[in-house]
Amino acid sequence: MTRSDLVEELAARFGQLTQRDAELAVKTILDAVGDALVRGQRIEIRGFGSFSVNHRPARMGRNPRSGEAVHIPQKRVPHFKPGKALREAVDQRTFELGGAQALLAASALRSGNLP
Repeated sequence: MTRSDLVEELAARFGQLTQRDAELAVKTILDAVGDALVRGQRIEIRGFGSFSVNHRPARMGRNPRSGEAVHIPQKRVPHFKPGKALREAVDQRTFELGGAQALLAASALRSGNLP
């Protein structure tokens, strides 16, 4: 789902919102989340998940072409951790869409009970 898809979905669900109002709402929410993360704050949306900033320390890496050691500086990166309700909903929906067959096949493969 892209930003445009999100705007269209919002406008479709709430008939009183124009496309422009929905676009402004999505932009405002995403800007607020981005600004909070830039300030190092944590955002928690119950039932959906939480956004936070993780710190990656400096380390030594390798240039894959030359094999030369390269210093990689420390950085802060955004991180999303899905909430329990979202994890369960995705898991259940995946299971309903054919995940059941894949799970059964994997289980049969592990146990050696192939048809």
